[in-house]
Amino acid sequence: MAYDKIADRHFIYYNQVIKPALVGLTGPWISGGIEFNWPQHHRPSTFEAVDFEIGEGADGSKIVYINEVEKMFHTKAMVAFTLYPGRAYIEINATLYNRSALPQTFLWWANPAVKVNDFYQSVFPSDVNAVFDHGKRDVSDFPIATGTYYKVNYAPGTDISFYKNIPVPTSYMAVNSAYDFVGGYEHDTGAGLLHVADHHVSPGKKQWTWGHSDFGQAWDRNLTDEDGPYIELMTGMYTDNQPDFSWIMPYESKTFSQYFLPYRELGIVKNATKDLLLALEAQDDQLTIKLFATAKQSGLQLMLTYNGESRLNTTVDLDPENIFNVSIPFTENYEQDKVAVHIKNGNGHTVLSFYLAK
Repeated sequence: MAYDKIADRHFIYYNQVIKPALVGLTGPWISGGIEFNWPQHHRPSTFEAVDFEIGEGADGSKIVYINEVEKMFHTKAMVAFTLYPGRAYIEINATLYNRSALPQTFLWWANPAVKVNDFYQSVFPSDVNAVFDHGKRDVSDFPIATGTYYKVNYAPGTDISFYKNIPVPTSYMAVNSAYDFVGGYEHDTGAGLLHVADHHVSPGKKQWTWGHSDFGQAWDRNLTDEDGPYIELMTGMYTDNQPDFSWIMPYESKTFSQYFLPYRELGIVKNATKDLLLALEAQDDQLTIKLFATAKQSGLQLMLTYNGESRLNTTVDLDPENIFNVSIPFTENYEQDKVAVHIKNGNGHTVLSFYLAK
């Protein structure tokens, strides 16, 4: 479980029962938490005990170490989960090691389950305008699907970023993105989950659902007693699709980091790092800018420009308990792709930017 003490909510789907169903590669599988698909999808040992140790960093951070030598290829995974004082995210540092003298294949998809209802929306970066099925067998426009996908006719246009609009079991994976985040937002509670990782290492951005229909609801009952439906918001390392595998050479190690964090009030995130989240919305002749920080930050310089000319320039202090929210009039017939936001730290370095596309 992963709990946001500020919002007083589970930001990862918390299944209160252990109710296995035949989903895993070798049989039993349970919903909830963050599943690590390695070295195959639905990790073969997902229902077995794992070696772990709890430690503490010099800065007061709490660390859970997990280690496993998997039974298919005998490669090794070592993972450290860290919570830092004053920082509102989970840091995951992983090392995969090929102990053998032969090249081996693997995949790594971290799979947080997320509670969903009619108000849930998946948050993909704004440059994702198409999504692929498994193996890139099929493709759909995104977020507004206009054709047939998973044998469902979404014409003349259906927003498939909303869970309620997908009736059958469905996967979709982002087709290219230059952004480092993916997430989901609950419009009824005003809170969400975000994953952040270097998109050059972690290009995979995926949603899977059992579907918002009788079949999907039957699977919900198979996996939980009272906690309701969920979706899988999967994040892939070294690949953007499943079941694409990557190679790890003899005695090679691969090391990477991932961050999972809760956020509030922003709605659809436009850009993010592990430290700072930005939302920008043009509506009703106004531009609304919202900022969320995962730790205290002082003296940030927020600048909004139109066609290179300054329209807002202010200094902002942030912390996880307070959201920065400002709206400014924008009544002229403006071109959205000329609107830009830049945020600099006290040293004058740009830490986050976004250009509002049409």
